[in-house]
Amino acid sequence: MLRIVTDGAADLPAGWEEEFDIQIVPINIHFGEETFLQYVEMDLDAFYKKIDSGSVFPKTSQPSPHQFIEFYKTIAEEGDTILSIHVTSKLSGTYASAVAAAADLEDKYNIFPFDSAGGSLGIAFMCRTARQLERAGKSVEEILARLEKMREQIQVILTLDNLEYAKRSGRVGTLSAALASILNVKPIALLKDGVLDMVERVRTRKTSLERVLQMGKEAFGDQPVNLGVVHARDPESAASLLEEAKKQFNYQGAFHSDLSVSLAINLGPGTVGLVLCPAE
Repeated sequence: MLRIVTDGAADLPAGWEEEFDIQIVPINIHFGEETFLQYVEMDLDAFYKKIDSGSVFPKTSQPSPHQFIEFYKTIAEEGDTILSIHVTSKLSGTYASAVAAAADLEDKYNIFPFDSAGGSLGIAFMCRTARQLERAGKSVEEILARLEKMREQIQVILTLDNLEYAKRSGRVGTLSAALASILNVKPIALLKDGVLDMVERVRTRKTSLERVLQMGKEAFGDQPVNLGVVHARDPESAASLLEEAKKQFNYQGAFHSDLSVSLAINLGPGTVGLVLCPAE
């Protein structure tokens, strides 16, 4: 039996968790001295209400190796194969925790931790592909080979509503002091090679959304893609972006999802993004 595991940085469209039998190990959300397990003790609505009602800036931490060990024991039976696909190791210690847990449990399960070098819907596309390949009779080795190819091709292009959260989190690369001081610009961030970098900045929301589409088009042209849109508390902008993306791309499937807590904390409410993955 192949168990597919990911973490709270994967933005799964509604229904994928059940349809593709994907297990999610929760991240830890910290508000001062209070700690909550994502999706278990705090969902997105509760997260944003907590932000609105208090002055404590939230933080997240990766699941510990112990948390992974207990999670694997809960979702798998001895002898099972576990494919554990996680957020980029350059921004989080989640993958390292999975590797440590896999070493501890190597006599019970066949665990394959995989560094996605990405996040958000990019991980979701990987998890879905892994399950589809498994159902088509492919081996774990064949699945990993496909995921390695996807890792090089997936694009995650995000536009932030402002820079306040990025300044506080310190997780976004190339965020210069000069840029950070201009809080009214609309930055564009690219998640590539495992790193989230601010690559451009524009003055208006409309221009930033147009630029996100343009960057995606420059990368993929007319080749068939699966496209996705994610957002943090801005469903209107996300819906508009998705409709425009459908007009511009040769898409095989179009999906949308809320931006996970782990990314929303680092990028802030109002973040909207386009995720592109070549269609096989």
